[in-house]
Amino acid sequence: MLKRWTLHPLCRLCMAAIFILMSGCGSGGGGGKTEAPSGQTSYFPTVNPDDGPPAGNPAGTASIPAEANLEDVSSPDQIVGNGTPESCSAEAFIDAVAQGGTIVFDCGPDPITITLPRPAKVFNNADPDIVIDGGGLVSLSGGGRTRLLYMNTCDPDQVWTTDHCQNQDYPRLTVQNITFANGNSSAETEYDGGGAIWVRGGRFKAVNCRFFNNACADEGPDVGGGAIRVFSQYDGLPVTIVHCTFGGVEGYGNRGSNGGAISSIGVSWTIINSLFSYNSALGYGANPAQSGTPGGGSGGAIYNDGNTMTLTVLGSRIEYNEVNEHGSAIFFVSNDHTGDIIIDESAITDNIGGFWYPVYDGISMHSDTPITVTDSIIENNS
Repeated sequence: MLKRWTLHPLCRLCMAAIFILMSGCGSGGGGGKTEAPSGQTSYFPTVNPDDGPPAGNPAGTASIPAEANLEDVSSPDQIVGNGTPESCSAEAFIDAVAQGGTIVFDCGPDPITITLPRPAKVFNNADPDIVIDGGGLVSLSGGGRTRLLYMNTCDPDQVWTTDHCQNQDYPRLTVQNITFANGNSSAETEYDGGGAIWVRGGRFKAVNCRFFNNACADEGPDVGGGAIRVFSQYDGLPVTIVHCTFGGVEGYGNRGSNGGAISSIGVSWTIINSLFSYNSALGYGANPAQSGTPGGGSGGAIYNDGNTMTLTVLGSRIEYNEVNEHGSAIFFVSNDHTGDIIIDESAITDNIGGFWYPVYDGISMHSDTPITVTDSIIENNS
């Protein structure tokens, strides 16, 4: 259950006005140290990824640009495993990610879950292109204890490779045909958020992926991304999410203080033929945090904050996500009022909670943010 903060309706209107005026001050960078919220658990029960729904929105028919398609893995650089499940160990995968290049798995003919004891980390000087392809059989699990995958061009431990780490075109990380489950970054005290995947710099793309039961810290005004947290993409180019499922059925949703599924600051997203459902923003008190609250609780599925950016949602379904504060489906605040939203051939329905909906229920945004909605349904959002 989400924690509820009940206020007199007049107070809620006042708070919404304050939020709109102050939201330009609400975002910080992703590289600073933060303390894990007091009482934050570092473990939660897991789900079996084999029982989860398939990847993608089955009704999605939006066209996919060439750059958003699957990467070629016919000539891999790293092969995890030698044909048996036992050979596909966590350490073998972690070592393969450290070396970079195109990574595939040879674990036998059946689905397999590899439980990681710590995140696999990309080294910025290893290979400019990292492709991780699970072949539709591999699930990576954090066991309810750890994040799964980490890339940060501005982390000296992963090697600085340029003098402009916040805007460099590599590494270019693609995850495809793979499941990320039971990731947990709630105990992270640096680079927080991103229960399954945390990315800063270079480029990031996910194709044919599933994200189940991942979590980050459940309180805080500026932490989020139960599944994915992203910063500083090269030249402002968008993160691309194609034919992916975030949650999909009850009990498999992702959760965090903000952005139950995905969260970013200053990043554009192009989301194609994907499904977001049963994800939750658990914080309360919004951003900046209201007096006496820990902050957070916005963006049941998607949380976008920052300046110039575009959120494009094509052929996708966003439903049954839940918040305590703003944006039961989507939270989108462009601090300099230069961002925009494009929604086409999509359905945004039956998302629960929140307020401050100036144009469409379920979407929190400045009233002057350009939003284009075509051939789509937006209804039954509270």
